[in-house]
Amino acid sequence: MKSSSKAVVKVLEHKREEGAIAAHIREILRELGEDPKREGLLATPSRAEKALQFLTSGYTADIHKIVNGAIFNERCDEMVVVKDIEFFSLCEHHLLPFYGRAHVAYIPKNKIIGLSKIPRIVDVFARRLQVQERMTQQIAACLQEVLDPLGVAVITEARHFCMMMRGVEKQHSSTTSSAMLGEFRRRKETRDEFLSHVRHQGLAGW
Repeated sequence: MKSSSKAVVKVLEHKREEGAIAAHIREILRELGEDPKREGLLATPSRAEKALQFLTSGYTADIHKIVNGAIFNERCDEMVVVKDIEFFSLCEHHLLPFYGRAHVAYIPKNKIIGLSKIPRIVDVFARRLQVQERMTQQIAACLQEVLDPLGVAVITEARHFCMMMRGVEKQHSSTTSSAMLGEFRRRKETRDEFLSHVRHQGLAGW
């Protein structure tokens, strides 16, 4: 499957063969010098397979089923912001986790989406082998596609284990990426309003 910043709404057609990943994990354990038959590792290959299937379940998610008709006609053209959406993903370069928060906004064009659908859309693109920059673009493109709003903005903030556990081993650095579409790209005032919402603590301190 080709990597792309374009939102993917089709279900991945590849069918996973049960146990295939576990067999490879077993071989990896041997190559690491471990004994996959010892008590503590007996169930590790199957556990790892289930974990990887969950962490990459975004490949088989169907956006249309997730949205499930939760788009409503509403005379509304003011900014809608859902912020501090937790996400966990896997870096495609090292297969190590990165995690953080996503802040998502859109300006309706007489259509709104059920609020719970926005975190679900974030999860669809987080639960893949990813780079943060592409994930951010995909979330924005997906909302633009399903809602056709006046604009979409997405900011993600994350910590990357590939920088924390190995390589430069920097424990306190974080990465921010953004995607601005429509009015958010065209109008500085709109971007500034979005950024003011993101910076505001809101209910987080309750």
